[in-house]
Amino acid sequence: MSLIELKKASLHYGTRILLDGIDLSIDKGQRVCLIGRNGAGKSSLLKVLSGDVLLDDGSVWRQPTLKVARLEQDLPEADDLSVYDVVSSGLNEVGALLAEYHRLLSHIEEEGALDKLARVQQGIDSQDGWSLQQRVETVITKLDLPADKTMAELSGGWRRRVALAKALVIEPDLLLLDEPTNHLDVLAIEWLEKQVLEFRGAVVFITHDRSLLQSLATDIVELDRGHIRSWHGDYKSFLEFREQQLLEEERHNALFDKRLAEEESWIRQGIKARRTRNEGRVRALKAMRVERSERRERQGNAKIEINAGGLSGKLVAQLENVSHRFSDEAAWVIDRFTSTVIRGDRIGFIGPNGAGKSTLLKIILGQLTPTEGKVQCGTNIEIAYFDQLRDQLDLEKNAVDNVSEGRDSITIGDRTRHIISYLSDFLFTGDRARTPLKALSGGERNRVLLAKLFSKPSNLLVLDEPTNDLDVETLELLEEILAQFDGTILLVSHDRAFLDNVVTSTIAFEGNGKVREYVGGYEDWIRQGGRWNSEQATAGADNAKPVDTQEKDKKTSINEGGGAAETAPSKTKLSYKLQRELNSLPAEIESLEERVSEIEAEMAEPGFYEQDHQAIDAVVQKLSDVQTELEAKYARWDELEAM
Repeated sequence: MSLIELKKASLHYGTRILLDGIDLSIDKGQRVCLIGRNGAGKSSLLKVLSGDVLLDDGSVWRQPTLKVARLEQDLPEADDLSVYDVVSSGLNEVGALLAEYHRLLSHIEEEGALDKLARVQQGIDSQDGWSLQQRVETVITKLDLPADKTMAELSGGWRRRVALAKALVIEPDLLLLDEPTNHLDVLAIEWLEKQVLEFRGAVVFITHDRSLLQSLATDIVELDRGHIRSWHGDYKSFLEFREQQLLEEERHNALFDKRLAEEESWIRQGIKARRTRNEGRVRALKAMRVERSERRERQGNAKIEINAGGLSGKLVAQLENVSHRFSDEAAWVIDRFTSTVIRGDRIGFIGPNGAGKSTLLKIILGQLTPTEGKVQCGTNIEIAYFDQLRDQLDLEKNAVDNVSEGRDSITIGDRTRHIISYLSDFLFTGDRARTPLKALSGGERNRVLLAKLFSKPSNLLVLDEPTNDLDVETLELLEEILAQFDGTILLVSHDRAFLDNVVTSTIAFEGNGKVREYVGGYEDWIRQGGRWNSEQATAGADNAKPVDTQEKDKKTSINEGGGAAETAPSKTKLSYKLQRELNSLPAEIESLEERVSEIEAEMAEPGFYEQDHQAIDAVVQKLSDVQTELEAKYARWDELEAM
């Protein structure tokens, strides 16, 4: 049953067409993910659904009793309002009375508080507000919120949780989420994922987090050049569907352009085309010209290229029993961590906000001296640092001035390019490249920072949350570029799919100062027994208090057979030689599998067994040898991954 329907909906911002006569229906129980390029109009479409933006044309039908709640992209203000006040404000007038009642109960000793309390109680009675008070308290308890703390006392992740509670307290039929994972760490994202899965109403959400998208979405709606492309199914199957649609669009456009070219050639023949009997053909050509002029071409992909510097030394950094804390009384942020970073390593850092990821980065780079332990930094290191706060950018300047730093051209490798040409690779037109950064979107600012970062020679990339605000296409391209980079990468990210696709090892902050290194990305960390400590997992947000890791290590889990299985031990870091061997094995295995297929195809030929028996035996023996080698490679792969 439909909760809300758009019919022939159109929305324009100046000359930009965001919605061009689209039809969209949201049904009860659906979890719809809106995807599309930065600036395509996804947030505007959410505002249309919520009623905050009116259409230029078309209609919106809503169920008469429909209740809609929207979680905005920006965080709530860090002000002096209490958590209870913010959550109850979702109930409008009754919420204000409940907030005042809660405040008076906490200050009952104040003069005149009892009289005020009586008046507030009377107001709540008149509006049947006590059931709503129970609802506020239930939501606060369910989301484990500190009701009496002020918003100023909370971190970004907790303020995001409060905003979700404010949306849920009205018990909406339709929940709208605009980039809900912004400012959240991995624990909080996993917690949010669970909350949305448990929500019984319909959900429409915008996200570039592909793991969250794959887990939550029952339907995909892509906003592309003012039109929508809908798919009932998960994200992976949608990608196949979209590829087919785009190929069909290209085929149709090619046929149309060919026909138009033929008609243009005909019209240039002169007087024959002007004869009365051909007037219909002339009118048809004019219509084709109009149709071609109104075609909106699909925006191309960014063309990112890294300006690689000279080779660094084989050793980038070596840490021995490194420990760090910020005062003698403070708890250890890092407790006896040992690791070696070798040229070519791609290392991901995961953990809650405030766990110490940036601290360890500074220690590895030699920018911070640890409280205890020894650090040896490598030689010939050229660092390019991506700062998630974009402090390297001057928002008053445009993209050209920020990237060029007074130069007219950029040299990448052995090629010199004009700055405008270089920025066009990052999807900036000439006008957009000269627009002050303060007028650009978050995704565009991130692309400016990437352009600035990759214009300088480097052999060590330090990337702190580079995926924020980037659309999926740019994310996937960035993954490909980083995979081809010959230098060393240190990556801090809460994007689980991005980590899995980029890094070769993971440093996890597991609580109580325990920092451990694992082979592979986020999913490999989970598979190898990595986990957050119990309080972190319960809190699901930053600033969680760590539990005693030694006690955690003593806990056991029940396996499928009912027995107790020891928690998997942490893996030691492979040597440089072994790591290189592990990295090369997939390609070697793929080559051997192709060789097996070729030999089997040869043996399947009709005339194969008509040959001399010695020739037949030689091919059979060759197949046996390759299969034996393949099995040995698989065994070696398992052995190295188990180390």
